[in-house]
Amino acid sequence: MAENKLTDPRARVGETEKMTINLGVVDLGQVDLLVQEGFYSNRSDLIRTAVRNLLASHADTLRQTVARRMLMLGLQHLSRTDLERAVAAGQQLNIQVVGLARIADDVSPELALAAIASVSVLGAFHASAAVRQALAGRML
Repeated sequence: MAENKLTDPRARVGETEKMTINLGVVDLGQVDLLVQEGFYSNRSDLIRTAVRNLLASHADTLRQTVARRMLMLGLQHLSRTDLERAVAAGQQLNIQVVGLARIADDVSPELALAAIASVSVLGAFHASAAVRQALAGRML
């Protein structure tokens, strides 16, 4: 149905989201010491590396959960044509993504409502403000 383009989210360097964390002063000082000693280029580099290492240690669990819950991993881009095809086929889409779900800017709120039954995104959801507002009641 939809022409889903999947990619490894880490491969898309420009596709990042900001995340804020709170650390105790001792942990923060140790982070700064490792940066100062040249182990990492900056705090963000250390945190990204730590997160990737932690995710790698849970890789089997993540893979099993994605398969069990039938989630799409990576990037799902839905174009106006994809949604028009769904409506023409009398179907509504259940969008379930771990990564980035993106709805094209030329999709109207009316088309999104006609084509999309639900949206569940663990990661980031990019759509126009009007489409986001229209789908607000369908976000899981």
